[in-house]
Amino acid sequence: MEIKLIGLSGIPLIKEGDNLGEIILSTSEDHNTVLEDGDVIVVAETAVAKSEGETIPLNSIYPSPKAIKIAQETGKDPKLVEVIIRESEEIIKVGPDFIISQTKHGFVCANAGIDESNVEMGLAKPIPSDPDSSAREIRVKIESSTGKKVAIIISDTQGRAFREGAIGVAIGISGMDPLWDRRGEKDLYGRELQTTSIAVADELASAASIVMGQAEEGMPVVIIRGVDYFEQLRSEFANGKSLIRPKKYDVFR
Repeated sequence: MEIKLIGLSGIPLIKEGDNLGEIILSTSEDHNTVLEDGDVIVVAETAVAKSEGETIPLNSIYPSPKAIKIAQETGKDPKLVEVIIRESEEIIKVGPDFIISQTKHGFVCANAGIDESNVEMGLAKPIPSDPDSSAREIRVKIESSTGKKVAIIISDTQGRAFREGAIGVAIGISGMDPLWDRRGEKDLYGRELQTTSIAVADELASAASIVMGQAEEGMPVVIIRGVDYFEQLRSEFANGKSLIRPKKYDVFR
């Protein structure tokens, strides 16, 4: 398999109310990038949150005693800590300069996914409230306008347990299953795979993040072309919830 990563340059700074599907279509046309069947379009969650007006002015936040206490432990702004608490179902671990929590969506990540980068000064940006719904809305717009079958992945940058550095991960998806269950297939020596389930949505999000970058690149949309298992995993109803490991199987809590 050979895949191609196409960074969609020229995307304007996203504002509340912007229609991301329309912006992706118009920008791809401006750059003579014709969308094709099987394209997987990865969209940075920052763009989604901004288009949906999900930013929080920190000067409107009054930190609780709990937020003030955690801020003292972590060295973080108490107002930011208060936002993290509000966006969390559970605070799991607190340490120097980090807060690990479970978000309302079920993601376990640093700072409930709250980010202050690539938004205006004084704003905090939570993870979009329903990334799967956001992905579906973009996909339906693009497919109805082009007649092509595509998948949309909403990506975020997150760290990983026991490994340094952050990578792109999928927090929402529409158009294809996020997991590829390969149990029952044979390996090179004819042994049957027993437990192999591949998080293809995370793999694709991570690949796209190489092109997106994390600083001033201004590349919130990447088209991945040549995913040869697209048709095999094509689904009108898939969502990203299957990527979340149930708490009962979390042996570290």
